Amino acid sequence: MVRSIFTGTSGMTVTMEELNTVANNLANVNTNGFKRETTITKAFPEMLARRLNDDGLVEFPLGSYDLAPVIGKLGTGVEFNESYVVFEQGSLQGTENDFDFALEGDGFFSVLTDNGERYTRNGAFTISNDGFLVDKNGNYVLGENGFIQVGRNNFQVDQFGNVYVNRDLEPDEFTSKTHNEWTNIQRIDRLKIVDFRHKRYLEKEGHTLYRESEHSGSASVLNDMERPKVYQGFVEKSNINPVYEMTRMIEIQRLFEANQKSIQTADETLGNAVNQVMRGLG
Repeated sequence: MVRSIFTGTSGMTVTMEELNTVANNLANVNTNGFKRETTITKAFPEMLARRLNDDGLVEFPLGSYDLAPVIGKLGTGVEFNESYVVFEQGSLQGTENDFDFALEGDGFFSVLTDNGERYTRNGAFTISNDGFLVDKNGNYVLGENGFIQVGRNNFQVDQFGNVYVNRDLEPDEFTSKTHNEWTNIQRIDRLKIVDFRHKRYLEKEGHTLYRESEHSGSASVLNDMERPKVYQGFVEKSNINPVYEMTRMIEIQRLFEANQKSIQTADETLGNAVNQVMRGLG
């Protein structure tokens, strides 16, 4: 009975971890560039159950059989092993905002934070007061040559990530799209897009940012053949399927209730056994 209580408790602990993961996915269903997480569980070693009171071996001319046959295997519980990010492509949504970018394919934008270089799929950028391309948290978006200084309505990015400006306008000069004649186009940089050998092991840092870990390997800048396509005026939506996540949440809740019921049953059975023993002794 005590073993069954431990087994049920381990199941409840695992389902709580899974429920937290699903709830976090659902909370970020509308977060640009968010990638869903999934969990992996691992069963404890199973125990072999057999009849002990009928030990022995019966032999006869055609063979033999065991008086203590194997009944089956007894599960001893389960544990939470790990959660990891699933980097599947999210759908692209047009915004008509020149400061929004989306990647189609493998890779990450690079931004410089107070804690060092970080990586993201969220290309919803903006412009700083001094004309530099930044993310929503004010972190500088990196090009292959450093920070990227652009003008309002005075820059374009092609599908390879090359950034072009009109040199006839000052960096801080504002003009409308329709009045920018692009008479003196110049390439100033290219978006720094990187990838990792084992990106499954990237560590989340909040605000859709990732940092490299010991197991993910270092960031490597992608060459022309490896780079994903860059779309200006688009954002990548999360890769979360809310219907699947809601279905998964219902399944997890039912598993939690089943483990809870097994603990209650074991507790009641153990209580009855103790009471009967005490009556017998009395």
